[in-house]
Parts: sequence; structure tokens; C-alpha cells
Amino acid sequence: MNVSQTIETEEDLLTCLHIKLYHPQQTCKGLYSLLPVGNRSRHSAEDPLRLGRDAQACTFALVDLRVSRKQLAFHAYRTAQSPDLLFSIQNLTQRGRLSVNSSVLGYLERMDLPDKALVRFGEYEMLIIRESGEAKGSFEVEFEVLTVPPSRETCMYVPSMTPVMETGSHVINAVPAELRAQGPSETDETLMCSS
Repeated sequence: MNVSQTIETEEDLLTCLHIKLYHPQQTCKGLYSLLPVGNRSRHSAEDPLRLGRDAQACTFALVDLRVSRKQLAFHAYRTAQSPDLLFSIQNLTQRGRLSVNSSVLGYLERMDLPDKALVRFGEYEMLIIRESGEAKGSFEVEFEVLTVPPSRETCMYVPSMTPVMETGSHVINAVPAELRAQGPSETDETLMCSS
């Protein structure tokens, strides 16, 4: 085989992981200040990409104390059946769960990443879209910040767990004080009683 055929060139179309991030408090905190938002970065397919709080141990870091030092990792791989560069995702934290679409990964568990996946951990949501390329030894990553949760786009939105009163209002102050003092009025709701 000719050496020029095995070396990747700048003309090779690289596989790209588009990672679209959302956090409910992203506008008031600098959560993504260490990420190359809006810029594509090139990475070797041999090395896993780690995302977490520790900028020295991870390829990409989030500025958030609630994120684990090493939160998750992406591993590139190929199969004999496909010429495409594929990815798996692995949960690296013992403190919390990582969900990929509707599957939950425990500590050190990994699964194949579909071409389009909704990844959740803590209050973070990441929509990850794999764009196929030709290059085998490297790939690109591009971060984008979304203004709305990507779960709304993928029809996997789970609304806030704030209870809604019988009136349908989220605002407790809109309910008269005498009704608030009575507590739940339905028989299937549990009241804490002291005896």
C-alpha cells in the first residue's frame, strides 16, 4: 500500500460530534467558559474524550462544582461491518446517574452512542449529533449552547417536578391563605400527621 494513501490529509472529511448544551442557569453562570464553544476542535480517535470539572484530567471542563471531576467519556471506535467512526459513552462518576435517551448508565457502564442522542446528568442536557466523515484516525468536536432544553426538540421533555395545585397554578401566593393552611384536599394525597 502506498504511504500517501494511509495518511489523513486536511481534505479528508472528519467525523464531527456536535454537542449542544443546555443548563437552566447557564445565562447567570460561566458554566461553559472553558469550552471551545462555536469552534471545531480536532482529536485523535485513539484517545477518549473526557468531560468533567477537572480541566487537567478532562479534555473538556465545565465550571460547576456540582459536576464530578470526571463526569463522562466518549470513546471512538470502528467495526468490521461499517467504515464509519462510531462512538460509545461511559459514565465516569459514582455520584450521579447518566442517561442516554431513555437508558440509565451506572458507574463505569458504557453504551453505543446513536447518531442522535439526548444525554442528561444533573441539570445538564446535551443533544449529541454525529456527522459522518471519511477520516479514520481523528474526528472533530463542536460545542453549541442552546437557549431551550433539547429534550423539548426530541419529545423527551420532563417538566419541573414542582407540584401543581388543583387550581392549575404554579404560584402558591395566588391561593388564599386559608386554603393553603388546610393542605391537600384529595384523599389520595398523603398528609404528615403527628400523633
